[in-house]
Amino acid sequence: MAKLQFLGATGTVTGSKYLLEVGGSRALIDCGLFQGLKELRQRNWEPLPFEPKSIGWVLLTHAHIDHTGYLPRLVRDGFTGPAYATEATADLLEILLPDSARLQEEDAEFANKKGFSKHSPALPLYNEFDARAALKQVHRVPYNRPQRLSKFLTVTFIPAGHILGSSFVLAEISEPGREPIRVLLSGDVGRYDEPILNDPSQVDQADYLLVESTYGDRLHSGGDPKEELRRIIIEAADRGGKIIIPAFAVGRTQMLVYYLRELEDEGSIPILPVAVDSPMAASATKLYKKHATDHDMDMVRVTNLGKNPLATRNFTLVSGRGGSKALNQQAGPSIIISASGMATGGRVVHHLAQHLPDPNSTVIFVGYQAAGTRGRRLQNGEKEVKIHGQMVPVRAKIETISSMSAHADSSELMRWLSGFKLPPRTTYLVHGEPDSAQALRDKIERELGWNAVVPTYKEVVEF
Repeated sequence: MAKLQFLGATGTVTGSKYLLEVGGSRALIDCGLFQGLKELRQRNWEPLPFEPKSIGWVLLTHAHIDHTGYLPRLVRDGFTGPAYATEATADLLEILLPDSARLQEEDAEFANKKGFSKHSPALPLYNEFDARAALKQVHRVPYNRPQRLSKFLTVTFIPAGHILGSSFVLAEISEPGREPIRVLLSGDVGRYDEPILNDPSQVDQADYLLVESTYGDRLHSGGDPKEELRRIIIEAADRGGKIIIPAFAVGRTQMLVYYLRELEDEGSIPILPVAVDSPMAASATKLYKKHATDHDMDMVRVTNLGKNPLATRNFTLVSGRGGSKALNQQAGPSIIISASGMATGGRVVHHLAQHLPDPNSTVIFVGYQAAGTRGRRLQNGEKEVKIHGQMVPVRAKIETISSMSAHADSSELMRWLSGFKLPPRTTYLVHGEPDSAQALRDKIERELGWNAVVPTYKEVVEF
C-alpha cells in the first residue's frame, strides 16, 4: 500500500511538499518554502514529521523557491540522497538556492543591525554553504524519459510550460500482487499560447492526480497584457516617476522584458532605461537562451532574426549593491524590475521604501500575491506598509496586470484536465488558497463529474 502525505501547498500557494511512501522507501516531491502569512512562515522552522535521512529521493517539479527553497535545510538536517530535476531546473537552482540563502542572511543581518527582529540574534533558515551543499545532490534528468528509482517506483518528468524547466511528475507504482498505479503531480501548470515557452504537455491518464488551484476561482483578465503594460508605462512616464515592478526572478521577469522589447520595436512606448535589479534574475535571463528546446516558435523566430528577445534598447542587468543603489539616484522616469515577486524581501523592498511615498511613481504587480504578503497589502489599497521596521506611506499609483501570470487560470486548468481520457479515481486540489481550491473542486465535480477533494495540511491518503 502506497501512502501520500500533504506537507505543504494545502490551503496556501506556498510550501509545496508531498511525501510519497512506496515499498518501504520514501520520495519527497517538491521541497518548498512557506511564504506569506506569519503562521505559514513559521512552519519553515518546525521539525518535519519524518527524519530527513529517511528520504530516498527528492523530485523537483520546477525551480521556484516555494517548490525548492527548503532543500538546503533538508540537506543540512540529514538528507543525503539525490534530488532529481530537469536540466534547466538544475541550472536555475545553481542561481536560486545560493541567492535565497544570501537574501536570508542579508535580511537577518539587517534585522540585527536595525534591531527590529523579536529574535536575538535573528538567524537565517540556512546559509550559502548549506545551499551549495544541497546543489551537490541535484541530479539532472531529461524530459519524458522514465527514471527507475526502485523496483516499485518509476518517475517521469513531463514539460509543464510554467517556467523554464518546469515539469509534471508522473510516479508509476508497481507493487507485488496489485495493478500498477499512476500518480501525477502537476507542480504548477503553465498557460496556453504565451510567449517564450511551449504550452503545457497533455497527459491523458492518471489514477490519482494532484493539480494546482492557484487561480481555480477566477479567470485572468481578458485584456491583452502587453496593451495593459503599454498604457501603464505611458501614463507613468508622463508623470515622470519611477516604475517599480516586483517580479519573480524566473519566468515573470523574462516575460516582462520580452513584452517591453516588443513594445519598443513597435514604437508603442517611449525608450526608457530598463534595469533588472536582481542577481538571480540577471543570471536566469541569460539561461533562457541556453535552453532553446523549451522555446516556443515566437521566441525562436525573434532569435533567428539576430535579435536578443530578452533585452530592450537601454537595458541593464544589475549585479552589485552599488549598482542597485545608483538606480534610485537616476534622474527621470525609468523601469526597475526586481525580486521578490510578492515584495516579501530582496532588493525590490528597498526600491519600494524609496518610491512608495512618491505620488509620481508607479508600482506594477504582474503575478499572484499571496495572503499576508506586502504585495497583497499594497494591492488591497493599504495606505502604509511596514518595511524594515518602519511604516512607509503609500502615495505611489498601484497597478496590477493579472493576465501576465504564469499560472493557468480556471478555464485553462479545465482545458488541461479535459484532455484526460479517463477520470482519475481522485483528484486532489493543492497549491491554492481555500476559496480557489474549493471553487475548482466544485467546477471539476460539476463539469467533469470527477471525484475531487481539497486535502488538509499533513493529511495522509493511501493508494
